[in-house]
Amino acid sequence: MNLKEANITYIFHSSFMVETKNHILIFDYIKNNNLDINTLNNKLSYTTKKIYVFVTHSHDDHFDPDIFSLKELNSNIKFIISDDVSIHKQIENLYYISQYTFLEFDNILIETYGTTDKGLSYFVKTDGLNIYHSGDLNWWHWKNDDRKSRLKEEEDYKKEIDLLRDKVIDISFVPVDPRLEEYYYLSAEYFLDVIKPQLLIPMHFVDKIDITHQLSDKLSHKYPKSEIWKINTPLEIYHFSKDKE
Repeated sequence: MNLKEANITYIFHSSFMVETKNHILIFDYIKNNNLDINTLNNKLSYTTKKIYVFVTHSHDDHFDPDIFSLKELNSNIKFIISDDVSIHKQIENLYYISQYTFLEFDNILIETYGTTDKGLSYFVKTDGLNIYHSGDLNWWHWKNDDRKSRLKEEEDYKKEIDLLRDKVIDISFVPVDPRLEEYYYLSAEYFLDVIKPQLLIPMHFVDKIDITHQLSDKLSHKYPKSEIWKINTPLEIYHFSKDKE
């Protein structure tokens, strides 16, 4: 694998693994008992790449304490954890992080941004790629809310995304929650309009995987310069190569 390339594995819900030339990044890993993850475990067991496990916040669909058992597969793991998560035991190579700050390790820069829910969102720069994971940063347009609440949700989401306007984002993970019904696409549409990522990956849909196809069918014609991944199955891999600048 070369610089500016990545293999992205969909795990479940908002959980993805991004393998770059020198690193493996795992975002919001949670267990899915219906999923055979031996392939993933083998990857982590035998890799010589540095592994970073990210947690955006404490909700149980984004944080599973079982992530710390990954240490048994490979000791070369660092855990980057939002500071709203409570962990009641000593964990080696665990780094708490808050909103609007950064961490830097060898050849990897981690910046954090805000959310419209709990925790934070991540901007990660490594191996020639800029990667953004939203966590629960979403345009939470609940149609049964009153108008004032819906406008506040819109304002809060746009304000946060606007902080990223000057970033070049290659790979982005953006919520498309089916519970929002016909408004599921609002966050993705605004993100595409403002940020213009090369690749937008829908997430936060539990097992409603078809929504990734619905999103692509709805928005791809409007934003032809951004790819939207139509995910078909857990453990599917997307082979990403950054466009030449």
